[in-house]
Amino acid sequence: MKHASSRQVFEYWNEQRGDRIAPERGDIEPGPIRRALGDTFILGQDAEGAYRFRLAGTRTCALFCGELKGADFIGLWAEGERPKLLELVTAAAEESVGFIAGASGQNAAGATVGLEMLLLPLRRRNQSRTRLLGVLAPFVPPYWLGTTPVEGMTCGTIRYLGAHSGLIAAPRLVPATDDARMRHGLTIHDGGRS
Repeated sequence: MKHASSRQVFEYWNEQRGDRIAPERGDIEPGPIRRALGDTFILGQDAEGAYRFRLAGTRTCALFCGELKGADFIGLWAEGERPKLLELVTAAAEESVGFIAGASGQNAAGATVGLEMLLLPLRRRNQSRTRLLGVLAPFVPPYWLGTTPVEGMTCGTIRYLGAHSGLIAAPRLVPATDDARMRHGLTIHDGGRS
């Protein structure tokens, strides 16, 4: 996970689920993920089987220049991408398996934006339809964000997040010798040319 919003939402979701396959919808509160709220959304499946936005953050809505509540999630993707996305979203909902994916979108002028998408299942007590908690965030917000909508997104690499997925922190490097010194967070070793 490269985007800070994806990491924050995943860590919170993982913490809330504990030993369960997925947390309950009622376990998710906005306060702990407030910095990521603009990039988050919740999907629900309607009676016809379409996955529609129940909620969408302001930055996610800005990507498409409008309110997304009630909009069809699969309809935001390029025509050729829709079967693959429907399969991914259905797997996340029915098999309680989350995923992280790279995506890209472009506006009518052909300008592109790189995105990261996270989709995680949320159980609903006494209901068969699962809700999905998601993040759709640009790596670098484009200058045209909120003025020209993203059209026909495409999906790149996908990584499934099974029941035992977790974030692993990068190891902290320690100087190997006593003559090394720290400078601006970097380890400096003397040597080389003088």
